[in-house]
Formats: sequence, structure tokens, C-alpha cells
Amino acid sequence: MAWKYSMGAIHSRYDGGAGLQHSGSGQESDHRPIIEEDDTKRRRSSGRCSSGETVPCPTCQGTGRIPRGQESKLVAVISCNDQRLRPRHTKLYVAVSVGVCLVVSALVLFFLFPRTVLLSPVAVKSSFVYFTTKEVLINITNVLNITNQNFAAVQAYNLTVQALNYDTVVGTVYIKNVTAIKPLSTTTYSFVIPIQLTDAGLSNYCKKASIKVHILYLHLQMSMKVYYLAHYEQLSLDTYEYIDCGANSTTLHQMQPPPP
Repeated sequence: MAWKYSMGAIHSRYDGGAGLQHSGSGQESDHRPIIEEDDTKRRRSSGRCSSGETVPCPTCQGTGRIPRGQESKLVAVISCNDQRLRPRHTKLYVAVSVGVCLVVSALVLFFLFPRTVLLSPVAVKSSFVYFTTKEVLINITNVLNITNQNFAAVQAYNLTVQALNYDTVVGTVYIKNVTAIKPLSTTTYSFVIPIQLTDAGLSNYCKKASIKVHILYLHLQMSMKVYYLAHYEQLSLDTYEYIDCGANSTTLHQMQPPPP
């Protein structure tokens, strides 16, 4: 009986307290949730954070979270005015890089752009005449200037020269390896053309002692191949010269350009 009495007292006290509470709060307490919604959300977020299934977003300034293990798969969009990007420095770096590329490209084009290699005749250095019974043999030494206007060395190959008296070929020469020309320089090159005069009238003209100066005009057709800056180029030149076919001569005299 003592136990029943104590339980009844407890029930009566509980009912009395509930009645007091109900009478004090009125109808407002009937609609109030026992656990607030904000508390529920806070507990849920804390539960997720503490569960270890998510990690802080590296680009959200600590305000967001992403699933663990997907950090390398997700893409984050960052605004241009984000201080971490330093847009002013980025623009400066891009401008400097573009400027350096333009300057380097201009220098490469300036130094490596192919320029003209000039082939120009200088003079007849000497001529030595030999008489035979039927013909006249002459060895003529000519001097050429090869001008290199490039910033790279030039190698000259395959010099071919034909000497014509009117329309008749009287001498030819072929030189395989000519010379090398340094950058921005001019090289003087000498070569010998063997001339053979087999025409009877021309041979008698050169051998006639009554004539003091036996002038012989020759038309020289030259061609040469040059190699520079990883490409080949063919050069050609036409010029005229005159010699004394009746006597030796070691006096320099200028060569003449072809007539217009």
C-alpha cells in the first residue's frame, strides 16, 4: 500500500505541475515545437561534419563542403576579382610574356631572314698566250667578288663559266667546291679559264706580228650554287671582257657589264 501511495502521489504531482504549466503558457505552448528547426539543422550539419564523409571546399573560403574523395574530380569556378588570383599581376605577366615573344620573334626574323648573295666581276688579273701551228691557247685569270649580306656563313659550290666569242664557245671551266664566305663579308675569288681558238682566221689574227694590240672580246656566262640558312640558291652572272690574244699580259683591267 505504501508503494501504491507513492506512485499516486507522483502522478498527482505531475498532473498538478502540468496543469500549472498549461495554465501559465496558454495556447502558445501548444503550437511550439519541442526541438527548434534551427537546432535540427545545426545538429544535422554537425553530424555530417563529424561523420568524416565530407571535406572543406578549397575554393569556397571555408563556407562549403564537398564529398570526400572527389576533390580532384570537381571543378570550382572562381570570380576574376578574387584576390587569390591577383588579376593585376596576371595581366602584367601576360603582357610581359607577349612582349618578350614579339621581341624574340622579331630578332629571329631579323637575323635569320635570308638576304641576297651577290656575285660581281672585278677584273682580268692576267692572261698567258701560247701559240701552236693550228690554234692559240690562252689561260685567263679572272677575279670575282662574292658578297654575303647574311648573318650566317655561305658556302659556294659548282661554279660554271662559259667563254663565248660571238656565238662560239671557246672555253669552259667547272669548279665543284668554290669557297666559304663569312657573315657580312666579301670574299675575292680567282679562277682560270682556258681559252682555245681553233678558227683559222681568228688564229692568224692573233699571230700577226704587224698588229700591235690583238683585241679579243669574250662573253662570260657564270653560274654558281650557294648554300646558307638550310637552303640552296642559284646565282648567275653575264659579263664581258677583252684581252690581248697576241701577247702575255699581267696588267689588271676592268671587266665590262653586258650591254643593255
